[in-house]
Amino acid sequence: MVIIGAGVVGAACAYYASRAGLRVCVVDRGALAGGTTSAGEGNILASDKVPGPELELIVRSQALWREIGADLGGRRIELDVKGALVVAASTSGLDDLVRLASKQRSAGVDAIDVAADELRFYEPALATDLAGGAFYPADLQVQPMLAAAELLAAARGRGARVLLGAPVVAIGVRGGSVENVRLGDGRLIETDSIVNAAGTWSAEVAAMAHVNVPIAPRRGFILVTEPLPVAIRHKVYAAEYVSNVGSDSAELETSAVVEGTHSGTVLIGASRERVGYDRRFDLAVLRRLAAQALALFPFLRDVHAIRAYRGFRPYSPDHLPVIGADPRVSGLYHACGHEGAGIGLAPVTAELIVSAMTGSTPAVDPTPFRPERFA
Repeated sequence: MVIIGAGVVGAACAYYASRAGLRVCVVDRGALAGGTTSAGEGNILASDKVPGPELELIVRSQALWREIGADLGGRRIELDVKGALVVAASTSGLDDLVRLASKQRSAGVDAIDVAADELRFYEPALATDLAGGAFYPADLQVQPMLAAAELLAAARGRGARVLLGAPVVAIGVRGGSVENVRLGDGRLIETDSIVNAAGTWSAEVAAMAHVNVPIAPRRGFILVTEPLPVAIRHKVYAAEYVSNVGSDSAELETSAVVEGTHSGTVLIGASRERVGYDRRFDLAVLRRLAAQALALFPFLRDVHAIRAYRGFRPYSPDHLPVIGADPRVSGLYHACGHEGAGIGLAPVTAELIVSAMTGSTPAVDPTPFRPERFA
């Protein structure tokens, strides 16, 4: 099998496929984890997902991430079961958050309602004028580039090949079946199965096989502070983040997401906008993120931001990833369209791909994620 994409999703596919005894070759036009994975925060969150197919995916994936941590070494990939604290600034926002948490609990998620006077027990530096929140103790965090590198290293140890700086320029299809992959340097890789894990470029890869998978880039910015003593214990974000994640708007949307890292820096997000592959930095967006972070953690006013970065999430029109065998072309599989949840959903995505390839019973119903649903 050829996996197109060496980000965390492609790396997870290589890890699970090689573990199942499949012959694996990973190709990527750039560097390992050089696309969306390099610009991710490492979220493995159930807290931002409404009950339904994606929540089922993440509950399974959180369990798989714990298994991966045990296998690869959790400290090596900075895997933290740090929990997420979602906070509301207004009573109406809190009412919405309480309703969501109740529904999530009914779906098997551990969600704890937190009164306003209890918030600072979780985060002592939080602002004092918040209405309340909800705490999700099972939410995790990982360093995405380290995770991708370690997953691929484990796959290599089981015989997988990894070709970087190797753009795919054509996919050979004959008689309705995958036949080969042609690289930019002219090399031809014969294969009867291809996994499209190309992130924001997945639509272009699918088009090479003459199928439509409408994935588009959705830009986001993150601010990074100077290293600090431990001041923020959990992932902390505003309740509005949940609605922004599920929004169809192409316009700019921002909501405060704040968390510390192993190195001591604090990451501040998150913005969303569909502007194609416009890589320009927008100072107005960064100022907006900073202001929203200050509303949660006033002490950040005296902290320096040392850099900012941006990336592109692979946006799917119905906000569900595209996972599984494509019935339009035999041997073509898709593992893409996760938007901002690709790091969290990488293991379960890979598990579903391997189940489809081997004919084993999947742990999660793959039907909602079928690739042909956009046809």
